[in-house]
Amino acid sequence: MRHLLTAAAAAAILFVASSVNAAEVTIKAVSAFAEGTNFSKNFERLIDRVNEQGKGVIQIDYLGGGGKVMSPFELGNAIRTGVVDIGNLPGAFYTNLMPEADALKMLENSLNEIKPGPVWDYFNNLHNEKVNAYFLGRSKAKVPFHLYTNKLIEARDLTDMKIRVTPIYRAFFASLGATAVRTAPGEVFTALERGVVDGYGWPIQGIFDLGWGEVTKFRVDPGFYSAAVEVLVNLDTWNDLDDEKRQILQDAAAWMEQTGDAEDLALNRSESLRQAGEGIVAINFDGAEGRRYLDAAYEEGWKAIIEASPEHGPKLKELLAD
Repeated sequence: MRHLLTAAAAAAILFVASSVNAAEVTIKAVSAFAEGTNFSKNFERLIDRVNEQGKGVIQIDYLGGGGKVMSPFELGNAIRTGVVDIGNLPGAFYTNLMPEADALKMLENSLNEIKPGPVWDYFNNLHNEKVNAYFLGRSKAKVPFHLYTNKLIEARDLTDMKIRVTPIYRAFFASLGATAVRTAPGEVFTALERGVVDGYGWPIQGIFDLGWGEVTKFRVDPGFYSAAVEVLVNLDTWNDLDDEKRQILQDAAAWMEQTGDAEDLALNRSESLRQAGEGIVAINFDGAEGRRYLDAAYEEGWKAIIEASPEHGPKLKELLAD
């Protein structure tokens, strides 16, 4: 009888544990960008997909984005500490935690294209160790950066020009002679209008969302780097999820990437045409000049990455050069 009671008690404990594990879980999400805007759209699709496919298993409570919940530059730390379970943000926003995140701009693939594999493994291990995060997906991976100016330039020379920068392309523009100016995105329109800056770096997408098209005259081609936006999950949250919940998140991330990549490639083309239609003239560096322009972008980019991370920068360059 005693053995029967012990077995029954063990079975009950296992049943309760299984029931708790199977119960629907809700995780909290934040985007670094405003809701409904270009760089939040694909992440919001992932959320909708999880909430549709994960009913009764896992749901995502979207708290918002674009500074409404917290500073976009605090989101990486909020994911690290578990204040936020899943977040949408570019690597440039959490280089304070993981300097190697700057190398994500050199990765022009979605995770679908590199997972499993050494590139994803290396980046995911760095995220595990330094950000306490699991590298789930990329809501943007196929969108190049461009230099936009209000002055006609005929060569790779930005001497005497003031260019609004972020850390992503500061080293590159400085190597071309530009004076780097840091401003908040909300101040760029006025800075251009008043001549405080002569240009700025930005992806091919999104300038009309911000109203900058009205005060921009030229775009320099070719584009460079990748305006990548990453989807990270707090590692403790990830480890607490069972296989079914993880699979729902992974499937949604893969679907988001497949859908978003195709649309972004088409949107890149349509944005270029729209810019031309709005009077923004393309300055094309092609042939040898174009190759030198891109060589400078990647040489300066890797130089800055390796300087920030002598331990991991060379290995990342080796992996991404393959």
